[in-house]
Amino acid sequence: MKISVIIPTFNEENTIIELLKRVKKQSDEGSNLEVIVVDDCSTDNSKKLLTENPDLYNKLILLNKNLGKGGAVREGLLNATGEYILFQDADLEYNPKDYKQIFNIIHEHKADVIIGSRFLSPKYTRVHYFYHKVGNRIITFLFNILYNTTFTDIYSCYLSFKRELIQPNNLKSNSWSQQAEILATAVKSSSIYYEVPISYSGRTFEDGKKIKARHTLSVVWMIIKKRLF
Repeated sequence: MKISVIIPTFNEENTIIELLKRVKKQSDEGSNLEVIVVDDCSTDNSKKLLTENPDLYNKLILLNKNLGKGGAVREGLLNATGEYILFQDADLEYNPKDYKQIFNIIHEHKADVIIGSRFLSPKYTRVHYFYHKVGNRIITFLFNILYNTTFTDIYSCYLSFKRELIQPNNLKSNSWSQQAEILATAVKSSSIYYEVPISYSGRTFEDGKKIKARHTLSVVWMIIKKRLF
């Protein structure tokens, strides 16, 4: 079973090559991965590093203008051919070693949606921003109420789903709210969902973390809009 790993990247010169090496190790250990990197018009050395290391991915998409993370993800989805999709951020907050837990659920249960949760007794979690955790709890609670689910971490990077559940050209959001749009769409048209524990090494803003508290508002609106309208 082929799994398309989509890696949107913007100005991640300090981490992108190490991240891709870790992803490649999972492929070398037997996983059938289609690694798709989408550079969202980076202004640092990310593009140069990527073009110099073609052995670390299957497809490289170089955008000629910045579309935002959602736009980059859409381009990755349009080029994916795997039966399942898995999202991977270009930093080192999430460890590709945890792919195995996700892939085991795919093989054993043929799940429609799998989320890697940072709150299900992972081996380790770097202490991170309190308000980020509170915001995540709020949007996860709201999602569970509206969609009758029991997720613990809907804004984990590690979201995997059957590719057939999402039509990329139908996605409206190019912002951080796109993950809520994708998850809501997938849940509404499927029935088998799982979570697995994953570890987490959250970055600080000084390290390059991009998501901010204000992004929660658009996520909340997307969750409500996809359920009620």
